[in-house]
Amino acid sequence: MNTKSLKVRTLIILAVTLAGIYFVFGPRRTPTGADFTWTGIKANLEQNISLGLDLKGGTHLVMRVKTDDYLKTLTENNAQAALTAAQDAKLPVAGSNVVAADGTYEITLNLGPDAQGAAVAEEVKKKVDFFNWSEDVSATAVTWSLPSTVQTNLKNQAVEQALRIIESRINAFGVKEPTLQRHGAEASAQILLQMPGVEDPERVKKLIGADSNLMLMKIVSPPNPSPVQTYPSREAALQSVGGALPPNRQILPYAERDALPGADGAQPPPSFVVVEYPPVVDGSELRDASAVSRTGNEGDYQISFSFKPAGAQKFGEWTGRNIGNYMAVVLNDEVKSAAYIRSQIFDQGEISGQFTKTTAEDLALTLRSGALPAKIEYLEERTVGPSLGADSIAAGVRASLGGLAFIILFMLFYYRASGVNALVALVLNMLLTGAALVMFGATLTLPGIAGFILGIGMAVDANVLVFERIREELRAGVPVSKAIWNGFDRAFITIVDSNVTTIISSLILYLYGSGPIRGFAVTLILALLINLFTAVFVSRTIFGWLLSRNPEPKSLSI
Repeated sequence: MNTKSLKVRTLIILAVTLAGIYFVFGPRRTPTGADFTWTGIKANLEQNISLGLDLKGGTHLVMRVKTDDYLKTLTENNAQAALTAAQDAKLPVAGSNVVAADGTYEITLNLGPDAQGAAVAEEVKKKVDFFNWSEDVSATAVTWSLPSTVQTNLKNQAVEQALRIIESRINAFGVKEPTLQRHGAEASAQILLQMPGVEDPERVKKLIGADSNLMLMKIVSPPNPSPVQTYPSREAALQSVGGALPPNRQILPYAERDALPGADGAQPPPSFVVVEYPPVVDGSELRDASAVSRTGNEGDYQISFSFKPAGAQKFGEWTGRNIGNYMAVVLNDEVKSAAYIRSQIFDQGEISGQFTKTTAEDLALTLRSGALPAKIEYLEERTVGPSLGADSIAAGVRASLGGLAFIILFMLFYYRASGVNALVALVLNMLLTGAALVMFGATLTLPGIAGFILGIGMAVDANVLVFERIREELRAGVPVSKAIWNGFDRAFITIVDSNVTTIISSLILYLYGSGPIRGFAVTLILALLINLFTAVFVSRTIFGWLLSRNPEPKSLSI
């Protein structure tokens, strides 16, 4: 190894080492003097290394998407839409029947006298998507039913959609690498969620399961300047439409924002309004939503929202035709605001109510992420306390330090001065493995610590292979300098073979394993890749530096 090569290799090692130290112990901002104190280094280390649920504590939830409810709602909505489509087309339809239970989802439109079933089916399908439904036309009815294979596909779609929505909602917590995946058999419709470090599991559950069904609907009321028409009870509202609720009307509660509390401090009971159905636009047309303070007070927030272009166009056309009328902002079947339409509105709106900053931000988040396809139920809930995490960390650290101390003593006893070379490579391996975890944003778990320790063992094994080959060369009478290079050359292929085969095994674990298994695989893969650098490149450079000081040594302490 010539002098120029030695300098280049030394610079590479120094650069990689400094980068590793910075990634593990450095701040993610401009350093200050406090970052070089023990407290600052410890704080940076805690911030840089992301700990898993088993180390840091947090929330563990297993939930199930109620896919049967999803299919039931889909069937009922399609039945209502089919009936409305037939009536709008002035077709002789006597009514509809719905079966949505025990794996049977069926819609029947009962035909009136002289009705042509095929014509009714054709007209309904222009407005309602029955693409995957089986159709049966008889002389008295048109029936659509969901085949079992389609039911299975729709249930899987509902679970996948719920996964995406839950992911977007939990991202608001800023948790590093939460575990979110399907759990158990596919038919179970279960989802596993683990959130390390989250200390408020009730807020997690509330946010995940929150409804966010936003609708803008026209209120049945005399136009402005008359006040919006409200009713003191649901029965009074029902009497206003003749005692029977038509399909295109709904009665919803309305809690006025500025209503004064009673003498006992309680809020007055809600009044009721009659609204037109279906809504003008709904939450599926939403583009964005955010919490906005009206006065800067904690309990005086509202939610501003905007629509996508298609929704804005639809909303603009409708408001242009309804200037002077009242519009209801309906959230989860409750009227939050009754707005007087002064002029044409295209893409902006707001929801007023008794919102605090937190509730307004959570509601805005659920609106942005969209509505869950179906309600979810919690099958398992566990909260791992931080004391358990601290115990686990201490046990892992003790195991690592104990193993490291044993290795140090063994290498120094068995390989004497050359053992120092192996220890330098070993310490560098540990540092760079930690830095790689930080760089890739990986989460350290207890299985990850096991992978870390196994990686240390593999690093020691690589050094042992090199040193034993050097010993064999020395016993054969080969000069020291040549014995060193021959030892590295002969051991290199063996080291690569053992590391590559273990990396391939770890990749399979990562691809098919769950969260903890993946943590083990990731840590071990990183340690083995770095081992090729430390055990071969770094150790060889150290021997090269020794030989540069004494090119023809008579003996080697090994």
